[in-house]
Amino acid sequence: MMSDYKMFFMLLNRINTRRISLVLLAVINFLGASTRSCLGLKINALSATTIVNSARTSTITSTDCRGTKTATSLHMMTAPTFIITPIIKKWQEERKKKDLPLASQEERAGEAPGLRVGAGAWKWPPLWPYDDKFFRPLGDESAPDAGMSTLLNGMAGGSLAPALPPSDKELKKLDVVAYWVEEKKDLPTEIDADSAEAIRRHYSFYLEDGMDILEFGAAEESYLPENFKPNRHVGVGLSPTLMDRNPSITEKKIINLNKVIIDVGIDSEDLENLGSDSFDAIIMANTIDFLTDPKEVFRSAWKLLKPGGIMIVPFMNKDAYVDKFEQAQTKMWRDFKDDQHMWVCGSFFHFSAAEGWDGLNGFDLSSEDSEKKKKEELPLIGGLLDQNKSGNAYVVQARKSVVSESIDENDPEKSFRSLMWILPTMEERDKTLVALRLGRAYALSKSEDKRRKMTENVKLLPKIYESLIAMDQFQFPFNLQSQLAVNVASDPDFIANEEQLQALKMGLGLSRPSKSFWEPVGQLTASMEPEDKVNLLAYIVPRFGSNSHEQEMALEAFVSGLKPTFKVIRSKCPDMSEGDVQLLGSELLAVEILIPGRSNRSEFARWLQAMTKKDLEEYLIKRKSSKEAAMSEMKQMQKERDAAEEKRKEELKRFNEQVEKARKERTVIFNEMTGKMLYVEKKQ
Repeated sequence: MMSDYKMFFMLLNRINTRRISLVLLAVINFLGASTRSCLGLKINALSATTIVNSARTSTITSTDCRGTKTATSLHMMTAPTFIITPIIKKWQEERKKKDLPLASQEERAGEAPGLRVGAGAWKWPPLWPYDDKFFRPLGDESAPDAGMSTLLNGMAGGSLAPALPPSDKELKKLDVVAYWVEEKKDLPTEIDADSAEAIRRHYSFYLEDGMDILEFGAAEESYLPENFKPNRHVGVGLSPTLMDRNPSITEKKIINLNKVIIDVGIDSEDLENLGSDSFDAIIMANTIDFLTDPKEVFRSAWKLLKPGGIMIVPFMNKDAYVDKFEQAQTKMWRDFKDDQHMWVCGSFFHFSAAEGWDGLNGFDLSSEDSEKKKKEELPLIGGLLDQNKSGNAYVVQARKSVVSESIDENDPEKSFRSLMWILPTMEERDKTLVALRLGRAYALSKSEDKRRKMTENVKLLPKIYESLIAMDQFQFPFNLQSQLAVNVASDPDFIANEEQLQALKMGLGLSRPSKSFWEPVGQLTASMEPEDKVNLLAYIVPRFGSNSHEQEMALEAFVSGLKPTFKVIRSKCPDMSEGDVQLLGSELLAVEILIPGRSNRSEFARWLQAMTKKDLEEYLIKRKSSKEAAMSEMKQMQKERDAAEEKRKEELKRFNEQVEKARKERTVIFNEMTGKMLYVEKKQ
């Protein structure tokens, strides 16, 4: 099965650069003899091409207007002209397939024209795939050319070999504030008129009078529809001079979008003072190419939007204003093509809040006349050469989903997932695993107090994962990490104070274990299965940090009672494995001793002595069977989720096939008698 990483990179590489020599020969074929003469170029296409297999070069001999013969060597295999036309025809067919929008008829209904990538087409890797250097401005001196992680080298056609380590030389970073506030303070963006109008038309489809609008990267032009009347239009950017020229802006905030707090958002009190759930729409035109921490910018946007509010991100071709602002553009923007920009922009939405964004769509707003006409006349060459033409405009947008205010009894997993949309520290993979386990624990719990605490403690998960992240290097499986996080966070006594977090680190071996507790516990339970150790750790950690004398005594009784408890169990069950002895003894001791008020050490000792071999073995069987049942139930839940997703995909596929069949077999005509549109069968 194709991995999410591979699918993501394949989609990013949909538009590949053709070999230049074949493009030149195709141009020659299309031009015709008379046009070639007008250009001062005379080429005998049949005799001029010589294939030199040994050198892997091709030579084109041409004669200019003065009769001078020149030879041009192309370092590749050049195809003879008699096979050029079939090649072009094949490329045309391939291009038609690639030009098909990745959006269904159903998705295009109700959206603005130009929908290119529908919500169901995006594919993402499980983790944020970008290296920090990927978004470094070109103005940073001594910036390494790699600029991306090993995985992402393949996106731009590079090698998958590990990138060279960055130079030890201190980087001289571009002063972004000085760049925009001083150096470029009077320089407008000035995109072409067709693209500006296309953005206005797109905005007009989604923006309504009376809306509260926030604009990131505001300057002299917002491209808002003519006669549009917002209730409020707040401009955010680093160009006060240009914002003063913008007649639509009602308030301006001088804020550096590249000053962020990782996993939190834009670092600005002015932005925080705007409140959360405050705006109907956030627009950010021609700004994404300058963001050095885009995920945090999109995270802030999500917080500022009202539920159901829309964020619209228009951007131009990468060379649209390169002569003016190239130094502030990121390496990602300069290295990637426009179609790739769309997918990368979509990933900013996904990795900032995942399902917190709904209806993620990508649009191609490129001019419908001259550019499309050129592609029709020269479908191959026009398509290849217009990739970086300044007239191309694109949009990626999504709406803020509604956060669950309470846990849905019928689908608690979905509710917990929404509570984790913008939690810091945790990767999307972790959130998915934790939401699944929390949903199951919530459904099985009969205690309203425990359910309430489970919901409240979702916000504490990042503190747990700050420790768990460090366990990745020790091959601590993600499913066990999520199990530990859920078990700890579900405990009513867990409040994530310093003592509890330190106990968690000691129990995981990330800090030096205390000789009085964690060192003997680790040594005495060494034969237990990893999953059983995780359960024991989750039960112990919340008992720390209570500032209760009784709880401190209970912890001491637990650690001192391990050896004698194991000794008694071995004597009663000599055939029991050491791992089972430790599992049984530690759990019995934890349940009875660790919670103050249940049993003291002497009471527990008398109770254990009274138990028979049969009692202990039955308890162990019951313990293991409940574990197996839980694992089976978890697998069944995952199986049902996968089946539901497959069913949804099949239904969508059948719908699209029906729509396509109807489109081919039927057409629509206007009935003048009734004034209605009618379907009629097409003549064969």
